[in-house]
Amino acid sequence: MKIRSIETYILRTPLGAKRFFSSQAAFPERNSFLVKITADNGLVGWGEGGQYGPPEPPMACVEKVLAPKLIGRQADEPVRIFEELYSFSRDFGQKGTYVEALSAIDIALWDLWGKSLGRPVHALLGGAFRTRVPAYGTGCYYPDHYRDTERMLRELAEEARGYREAGMTAIKMKIGLLPIDLDAQRLAVVREAIGPEIGLMVDANHAYTAASAIRIGRSLEKHNVLWFEEPVVPEDREGYRRVRDVIDVPVAGGECEYTRFGFRDLMLGQCIDIAQPDLCCAGGFTEWTKILALTSSFGVLTVPHVWGSGIAVAAALQAIAVAPQVPFTAAGVPLQNEPMIEFDRTHNPLRDDLLVERFVLQDGAIAVPTGPGLGVEVNEAELLKYSVKA
Repeated sequence: MKIRSIETYILRTPLGAKRFFSSQAAFPERNSFLVKITADNGLVGWGEGGQYGPPEPPMACVEKVLAPKLIGRQADEPVRIFEELYSFSRDFGQKGTYVEALSAIDIALWDLWGKSLGRPVHALLGGAFRTRVPAYGTGCYYPDHYRDTERMLRELAEEARGYREAGMTAIKMKIGLLPIDLDAQRLAVVREAIGPEIGLMVDANHAYTAASAIRIGRSLEKHNVLWFEEPVVPEDREGYRRVRDVIDVPVAGGECEYTRFGFRDLMLGQCIDIAQPDLCCAGGFTEWTKILALTSSFGVLTVPHVWGSGIAVAAALQAIAVAPQVPFTAAGVPLQNEPMIEFDRTHNPLRDDLLVERFVLQDGAIAVPTGPGLGVEVNEAELLKYSVKA
């Protein structure tokens, strides 16, 4: 089985009135970068790469640099291919665009390899510990009218109650855009709306200095927050350590980190309690296995960041399936020693419409696809509907 062709797709859909804010920026659209690898036997593998910036740069890396090196190569050697391509681009691409491009290629090759054997990716990775993954809902972003405090808080409470009624057992809300005292008020509103039994996490998207993160951290402690995600900018390893040392809330991070080398530094620096690699950015399944070995050896739970299309969700489900408890117990507890999957609740047709079958939240969990490869099928009509030219 040899690689015959590599195609790239940029998917984009405007959100219009459903636009929302994190601490960093408005989100007026959803976009994704997909790679389709076709083998000479007609089988096809899908991958996704890049989550944080414009999709055009990783697309250029694939089309102009990496794809020409792959045509005619064996398609069932994803680990070897990743290592060779990473070594080729090491001098200029240790992080960012090149690794995002490699991630898309790697995921597509694992998908293709699984399809050639009639086995899901989790079987190729060594076997699933679980057939269903508990899900947490990411929501409670900032609306366009975030300066209208009364309206914002009223709608925030309604949104949070909706997640509880939908059966979410844990939710993650955004902080960091507004003054600390007002975000502490938002936190209190959400906790009251969901009650004490629903897990609550917060994500600042690196909005704070260490001193400010510690200030709001006191409010997180009062409301039994399960993790504080990206309290400081990813480059500030000492800031991570300061926050982690002072507040009694687990610190999560790593969605902006790349490959096992980046996570090695996070582990050695004792920066985080929960690691959040994004398979579409950190190196696909090939690096996932190495990151997982690192984090588990340091006693750190790994809960991947998930943001993109249905391909990204499928890849995360396959990856989480093979993540052992940290540490092992006879009955795992989500976010204590058992991973969860991030299931963003904002409007995303690229996740909900791209695949033939939607992911279904049932009893607070999502089933791991058991079909060959990623276990999902792309709806080609929907793919073309959202595809745009670079």
